[in-house]
This record gives sequence, C-alpha cells and structure tokens, in this order.
Amino acid sequence: MNRDQLRQLMEAVQGGEISPDAACDRLKNLPFEDLGFAKVDHHRSVRTGMPEVIYSRGKTADQVAGIFASLAASGVNVLATRASRGQFDAVSQVEPRAVFHEAAGCITLRQQTLPVRAGRVAIVCAGTSDLPVAEEARVTAELMGNEVDMVVDVGVAGLHRLLSQHLRLQEATVLIVCAGMEGALPSVVGGLVGAPVIAVPTSVGYGASFGGVAALLGMLNSCSPNVTVVNIDNGFGAAYVATLINRIDRAK
Repeated sequence: MNRDQLRQLMEAVQGGEISPDAACDRLKNLPFEDLGFAKVDHHRSVRTGMPEVIYSRGKTADQVAGIFASLAASGVNVLATRASRGQFDAVSQVEPRAVFHEAAGCITLRQQTLPVRAGRVAIVCAGTSDLPVAEEARVTAELMGNEVDMVVDVGVAGLHRLLSQHLRLQEATVLIVCAGMEGALPSVVGGLVGAPVIAVPTSVGYGASFGGVAALLGMLNSCSPNVTVVNIDNGFGAAYVATLINRIDRAK
C-alpha cells in the first residue's frame, strides 16, 4: 500500500464507505508481513515513496515468488533485481502479469501508472559489455516514473562518439554513467554537463581491473566535482538515487 492508497482508505472510513474493522483488516500487514523466510516491508512506500525491491541473488525461486506475490497483492509496482530465468518461471506461476527483462536480469510488475517526472535521466554506458548494468538502471528508473534516455557505446577510446551526443547529455536532469576498465567516462561526462553524474563502476575489464575495483577507485578520484559513485555493478542503486534527485527537482 502506497501513500495515496493509504489516504484513500482513510477518506473511505471518514466518508462511511468502509467500516473501521474492514480498514483494520486491510492494514493488518502494515508495517510488514512475515512470510517465515522473509519479512516483507509493505510500509516502505509510505515512508519513502517507493516500495521495497527484491534482491533475488541468493534466494531460491520459491522465495522470490513468495515475496513477489506478497508485494503484488498490496497493489504496488514490483521490481526484482539480479533475477534468473528459473526465478522468473516461479514468479510467473503466482503472478502471470510479471515481465522478465533478460538483459537487465530484472522481473517487473507494473500495476500503477506513475506520473512521469519532469526531469530526464540519461543513462550512459562506455561499451556494449556494460549494457547489463545500464539496463538494470533503465528498468529501475522507468518503473519508478522517470523518462529515460539511453546513450550507449560512447567510451573514451573513441571520444568523438561521446562528443556527438553532447546536446542530449546537457538536456538531462541527472546522468548515470556506467563504465569498466579504467572508469574514465564519468569524469569526462562530468566535465561536459552541469547536472549530477552518478558513476557506476562495472566489473568489465582485463585482470588489472580487479573485477571493477580499478574503475571504482578511478571514479572515486574523479576531478569532476559533480560526480558521485555507487558500488560496483549497482545500476539499481544509481537509478534509485537518480529518481530521488528527479523528485526533488520536480518539487521545486
């Protein structure tokens, strides 16, 4: 149940359309529902404006399906990240409307049409190998009500490719930049735009990239003051923060 649904329920009680006992029944799973193997936080959307997201890696297919079904029953949009095809098969048994985004490794269920936020999120990735992380960011950002512009394969090895997209980058309210190897792309993008840049190091590169650690350290040492950094391969976290920035920008 999100904030709008909670308000509608209270107004229905006030107007005599629903009894207090019936309202209590509908609120019985707030603030969480205990499934035994998980405590599903139904109150999160009331506190933060966005519902709980399922991190699927390390969970069994049945566990992901159980949490997904619980969230779906509350009426919110549902997102499961780092999901496998087998986990999606289990989810689709309990929620046939669910959609699997294979490139992103995400399962989604869209039950609410959110107003599109005024700002635009640009998601930029250095190379095709970075696309899975960029796709996770895209799926997350779009489900959370953002307009997304994808700019792909514009790494610094061919800088002219990035410069040709200069105007598109400047139109964004916030940018998510995914890169592996040495992780130079966010610093370059940061020098081209006057908006926040969320850098996402990816675990792409040869041995000395240390699974994304080299890119992470390079991004943390960026000389572009508008660059901030999330953890390795964390496209979801970048999109979540971009949504918060976009929400603040719209509220002004």
